[in-house]
Amino acid sequence: MEHTDIFVKMALDGWYGQVKATNAIFEKLTDEELMNEVAPGRNRGIYLLGHLAAVHDLMLPLLRLGEAMYPELPPIFLDAPDKSIPQLPPVARLREQWHTVNEKLSAEFGRLPAAEWFTRHNNVSPEDFEKEPHRNRLNVLLTRTSHLSNHRGQLAFLIKKG
Repeated sequence: MEHTDIFVKMALDGWYGQVKATNAIFEKLTDEELMNEVAPGRNRGIYLLGHLAAVHDLMLPLLRLGEAMYPELPPIFLDAPDKSIPQLPPVARLREQWHTVNEKLSAEFGRLPAAEWFTRHNNVSPEDFEKEPHRNRLNVLLTRTSHLSNHRGQLAFLIKKG
């Protein structure tokens, strides 16, 4: 196995591990528990669910894997802070969108050869990529894995102890 194949596998294993761990938290939390703030004055679980679904959905065009499936999510969960939008989508719909976008990403990731992970992402021009080759698809995966891990840690505060 080539070094690039090994590094991509390690990064994908990290991604899939974070998605799986986050899924486990979302499965433990009821719809009512997702309406709670992760800490006083902080985001609610429902907002983090929508936020993560929106970020993952936008990975499709960013990684040049297709169009975003849920263009209605970013204005609610990326452009506006929690509690500023009076009517959020139903939790059941957000849960479904979360699962669907992650299934789509998984399918697309499975089709992407290791070498393609080292090509530019959609937010960098070919000219800039020549100067900064680290601005590649794999870098996006790594940063989004870290982002997911951070929010998974916040969501863990919603799980009832005992």
